[in-house]
Amino acid sequence: MIKVDNCLISEDVIEKSFACNVSACKGVCCIEGDAGAPLEKEEIAIISQNLDTIKTEMDETGLALLNEEGFSEKDPFDQMDVTTCKENKECVFVVRKGGILNCAIEIANKKNDFGFPKPISCHLYPIRIDKYSEYYALNYHRWSICADACTKGAAEDIKVYQFAQHALERKFGEQWYRDLEKAAKKYFNKK
Repeated sequence: MIKVDNCLISEDVIEKSFACNVSACKGVCCIEGDAGAPLEKEEIAIISQNLDTIKTEMDETGLALLNEEGFSEKDPFDQMDVTTCKENKECVFVVRKGGILNCAIEIANKKNDFGFPKPISCHLYPIRIDKYSEYYALNYHRWSICADACTKGAAEDIKVYQFAQHALERKFGEQWYRDLEKAAKKYFNKK
């Protein structure tokens, strides 16, 4: 493990290669899985505040579900807040554009810049974060549907933490990310 401030980072986050390749996977991570995207409490408020703008980018199925059940629910397994999902398991905010699954929140934010690109759990992927008392644990989540992202990352020499730079800066700050880069350099120099 590598420690940066109050974060314990798995070596895989530093060593493994990853660069999302949506042309290959078609954004299937927005449909696969046991539940919707994890949401932090403050994210629910931000989405609620911008929902009218986000709705303009949603599809009819998502809008119908939003009207019936809202955009968040409790995951039955661990009781965390997650996005609701359509019957086909797509997140309520998923829209198809050119055969690729996209996020209505992300599209609306790009057009209207309300300062919320998408839920941090989605933005950080393939990094998953767990909170333990005063520490955060950052781990690389391996998923077979991301095999093309691993291949692309290796070809372009992009590590997981580099791919997730903007999301990590959003979560922990720019200085924290610079400290992570220093820790990664030190780690590789020791190898």
